[in-house]
Amino acid sequence: MRIALGSDHAGFDLKAVLVSTLAEWGHEVIDLGTKNASDSVDYPDFGEAVGRSVVEGRADFGVAICGSGIGISIAANKVPGVRAALVHDATSARLSREHNHANVLCLGARLIGEPVAIDAVAAWLGATPGEGRHIGRIEKLHALDERAGE
Repeated sequence: MRIALGSDHAGFDLKAVLVSTLAEWGHEVIDLGTKNASDSVDYPDFGEAVGRSVVEGRADFGVAICGSGIGISIAANKVPGVRAALVHDATSARLSREHNHANVLCLGARLIGEPVAIDAVAAWLGATPGEGRHIGRIEKLHALDERAGE
């Protein structure tokens, strides 16, 4: 699986851990930056980059990280076709995939530790998008994306 990762400076250290972890798990990792934790950068740039890589087909899924996860999730969700979910544990990660068909996972590096983040990513990647009642809701999200360009 191809997974794009991006973070601002606050999320850099957690991103580095996840890049290594995902590669160890056998995934193709696309590291979209940032390149260090010391130079201040803007989270919208990296949220957009991760989102675009997913909707344009360069990656199957994306992981975006900033200090709280809030800003980068807002940025990623501005890209039509992205369903970015800010999660805080394995349960919320799994549900974001099963119920919301999230294609970008967002994490707050200052709010959760490495073990929780790794568990969340594993749960998210291992989850199966639900069908049934969830499909109609996903279709409504697609309709919102279509209307966003009007």
